[in-house]
Amino acid sequence: MITPAQSRAARALIDWSREQLAETSRVALRTIVDFERGARAPREVTALAIERAFAEAGVTFLDGSYSGSGGPGVRLRDPL
Repeated sequence: MITPAQSRAARALIDWSREQLAETSRVALRTIVDFERGARAPREVTALAIERAFAEAGVTFLDGSYSGSGGPGVRLRDPL
């Protein structure tokens, strides 16, 4: 599951507001806000909807093992 920091970074990378993420993922704005603040973790189905919205926008999530000692991160997928 993505981290709150990854969600904020992914939005910045593709220049999305929280409102755009909520609309695209069909997740309540309050849920996005609470997740990104670290106030509560979303249910698995909700987290998958958020990840799917980012993936469709070209975002790839990196876990700690892929990115070495840098920890989790985000990047844009190479254009096809």
